Amino acid sequence: MNTLQTSPTTPKTPPESPTQTPAQILAQAMAQLPLIAILRGLTPAEAPAVGQALLSSGFAIIEVPLNSPEPLQSIALLTQQFPQALIGAGTVLSPQQVKDVHAAGGRLVVSPNFDPSVVAQALALGMVVLPGVATPSEAFAALKAGAHGLKLFPAEMISPAAVKAMRAVLPPHAALMPVGGITPDNMGVYRAAGASGFGLGSALYAPGRSAEQVRENAMAFVKKFCG
Repeated sequence: MNTLQTSPTTPKTPPESPTQTPAQILAQAMAQLPLIAILRGLTPAEAPAVGQALLSSGFAIIEVPLNSPEPLQSIALLTQQFPQALIGAGTVLSPQQVKDVHAAGGRLVVSPNFDPSVVAQALALGMVVLPGVATPSEAFAALKAGAHGLKLFPAEMISPAAVKAMRAVLPPHAALMPVGGITPDNMGVYRAAGASGFGLGSALYAPGRSAEQVRENAMAFVKKFCG
């Protein structure tokens, strides 16, 4: 991670074998870099260049929220061009949307809430699923339902002290990913409290931001995260 290059060197082949489970796929992507690029507002025209900027910076996980323009087309383009990455959708609210993301080639489902039917559909299709939770009760329920990790959302309401308290009682392997208001400057306190990684929104990408600007922002996050 300390010698990231500005051009991708990873072959465009999926890293997982057919026998890998979604949990193993997530673990592999997290081992590369546990930062999720949240591309809310991305258009299909921007997708290839922004995806290239992220992967060349070391990112391995990308989500396109479904309230973006033509999100399924963007997901299809990204998965075709970057099959080595874990790519899917955010703001997934129904089982039908899970099916739509899967049909577009996505392997990742991220939600702002915990809906057991969404988790069940993602598991049935062999997808990685990260539901949104804000309390220990929601967190335990989501893990019992089969969630592979937890999106702690909104992080503005979940302090590092709360993350530390959750980490003390949740299974050690449970991935805790604060999302909402995360910047390079506040990652450290959350990591010290037990956060496994982060979802990065407007501090990384916003509509109209060029691919080069996204790359610069991505490198700032990577540099801070990797020390």
